[in-house]
Amino acid sequence: MAAAYATGRARDMDDATIGVIEAMHAQGRYREAHESYGDLVRRHQSRAFRIAWRYLRDAADADEAVQDAFVRAYLYLPSFRREMPFDLWLNRILINRCLDGIKTRRRREQLVATTPEAPSGKRDFWEGVADSRPSPEEQLLRRERRQQLAGLLARLSARQRSVLMLSHCEGLTSPEVSALTGWNTSTVRVHLFRGLRNLRAFLRAADAARARASRKAYQEAKTG
Repeated sequence: MAAAYATGRARDMDDATIGVIEAMHAQGRYREAHESYGDLVRRHQSRAFRIAWRYLRDAADADEAVQDAFVRAYLYLPSFRREMPFDLWLNRILINRCLDGIKTRRRREQLVATTPEAPSGKRDFWEGVADSRPSPEEQLLRRERRQQLAGLLARLSARQRSVLMLSHCEGLTSPEVSALTGWNTSTVRVHLFRGLRNLRAFLRAADAARARASRKAYQEAKTG
């Protein structure tokens, strides 16, 4: 009940801000309209960044995608349908921007496919977030598992990956994912089911391969 109230209140605030911006545009007060749009940016920037980072796995790329999405949303604000929550409309723009970014990155990687990939040296995004930090061994295991999951998610189709991220990482319901992506609810549920099934299969295969490698290493060390 409290969550629904908070969501409704947030939507009312967004609608009120958009109404103010539209009135300012009609009066030719463009600078003030741009400043008022900053209220929308501040309300939704953190969540937008989390979504972008889950797609792009790079802070700089995610930040660029978020900024671009906000700019596009502002430019196309006159076409915004008020029956849809602003955050869902913004996230649809953002996801399309992230998918374009992934395609661009893949084309760039193909151009340098013969160049050995160097480690990025970047810290894991979630390091330092928790107040009570786990031991170095636990941090390593968690980081390896997150990296493994990120790699396995990349093997899913674009739709399955999108539905899984929005459902399990952002906590959206199937109707909310449907409104965000433009796919009907049954399609969302099918992609969610198939994505989970494929991800579990990938995890089982990866864990089995790791176990075989460990047994092989143990045998070699034992007989060596």
